[in-house]
Amino acid sequence: MLQWIKSTLKGIVDTLLFWKRFESRDELKKFGLLAVIFGVIIGTYWTMRPIKDSIFGAIVGVNNIPYAKMLSLCLIVPLVILYSKLIDWFPRHKVFYGIVLTYAALAFCFMIAFMHPTIGLANQEVSSSRIIGWLWYVFVESYGSLIVALFWAITTDITLPAAAPRGFPVIMLFAQFGQIAGPFFLNTENLRLTTSAPIAGICAGLTVLVAVLFWVFMHVVPPAQLKGYHGEHEVAEKEPGFLEGLKLLLSQGYLLGIFVIVSAFEVIVTIFDFHLKAMAKAQFPLEAANSAYLSKYAYTTGIVSTLCVWFGINEIQRKLGVKASLLLLPVLIGSGMFLLYMNPMSLLVVFWIMVFAKAINYALNQPTIKQLYIPTTKDTKYKATAWIEMFGSRGAKAIGSGVNAIKKPMIARYGGDLALATPAFLGIAAGLSGVVILFWMLVAVFVSKKYQTAVDKNEVVC
Repeated sequence: MLQWIKSTLKGIVDTLLFWKRFESRDELKKFGLLAVIFGVIIGTYWTMRPIKDSIFGAIVGVNNIPYAKMLSLCLIVPLVILYSKLIDWFPRHKVFYGIVLTYAALAFCFMIAFMHPTIGLANQEVSSSRIIGWLWYVFVESYGSLIVALFWAITTDITLPAAAPRGFPVIMLFAQFGQIAGPFFLNTENLRLTTSAPIAGICAGLTVLVAVLFWVFMHVVPPAQLKGYHGEHEVAEKEPGFLEGLKLLLSQGYLLGIFVIVSAFEVIVTIFDFHLKAMAKAQFPLEAANSAYLSKYAYTTGIVSTLCVWFGINEIQRKLGVKASLLLLPVLIGSGMFLLYMNPMSLLVVFWIMVFAKAINYALNQPTIKQLYIPTTKDTKYKATAWIEMFGSRGAKAIGSGVNAIKKPMIARYGGDLALATPAFLGIAAGLSGVVILFWMLVAVFVSKKYQTAVDKNEVVC
């Protein structure tokens, strides 16, 4: 016990003094700026996430959330195609500027729309025909996929395997700070707002800040720090078509394995998430109050995730390897699903299950997944990553939403009695989730073995 306390305290000190882990000032400058950029991205995204659901629920209705996630899947395909073509036509950093500034402009337009007396939040009619609610939901969902995917594609492209364990946890640490600060300070309760509309405008300004910070990064980081991994057997790149990423994904078992790991988590957590949002809407029906509660969920997740890092969760990867890191989350998710099945009507229980699932994902699972892309070619990093992170994530959420969609007829079957319908629904969901978790764990073992072999031999996997 005493040894664990000493190790934990040392881990906290090492985390707070993160700059000492780097081999040079230039490496510190590189990962320090990347960490700040990603912290602002995640802070902005997690500020928009609570108001995404509260505004959609107030305009379109919370019961339509599963269908909104399915709509996101339909629209993500043309977005991936456009993204891939932009990567072909322009340098990566210019694509980043263009996408970020486009999202900033759109966020400002949404703020204006939500303040409009007819199409905005002042109109309290809840209807599935109100297009602005659907567009807003898809906008926020794609923000989290597109900008995050491009950021990590660039980051892994300019990072060597030896530097990743030093730099990636720092990037995720700042992301957690952003996740805490964004929803904690920028919510309707703290800002004393009657609606969440002005917060969309604040997020527009923060998104412009991301572009400015990235410009600074490109101009102050030495070129030597912008070189990435190139295995001995990496072949010269050919000019790829916009479906090259999909072809790579379908032809490489390693990439399909990463796809499964990303998707399995999203399928199961989408079921948890809808349960949380539905119960929160029932308890907090007003948009501003609902937004404040969901903001509390967002920053609590960030706090727990940060504590996980401080108390040494990243030591699992350093000491036990990639395999142990990838296997921990499915075990915890399975335990959470069982606990929810035993307490189906408790908002408090589902709140904390979601908090810990998201926290472990951000603190340990995500940095590990990003590291899996390092022993791959540039085509894989930019194009296959986009299909995995964007289409895979959206597709998984659509599958989870399809499971959620069966809840409505089950409520009708039990005469509207949630106390009877919810346990029956969660029983079906738990059975499906168990199968997914088992497959998830088998794939994690396969992927981790391929990764370690490639790095040990200084090769690329694909």
